[in-house]
Amino acid sequence: MYQAVRARLRALVCKVRTARRDAGMVTSEYAMGIVAAVAFSVVLYKVVTSGPVGAALRNIVQQALDGRM
Repeated sequence: MYQAVRARLRALVCKVRTARRDAGMVTSEYAMGIVAAVAFSVVLYKVVTSGPVGAALRNIVQQALDGRM
């Protein structure tokens, strides 16, 4: 009886340790994803707010607003 309880307890401890190890890896993957998304957002913001692209976007919006229905 004692050995069965001990074996079950050992199995649970190993399972918790394995889950904890995986949780850290998943968290780091989320962190890298967030960093990549922020970097992409900064690059996209710089492109959109540049002179030629801003002028082209303004022209597109202006044409859409001036269009006849």
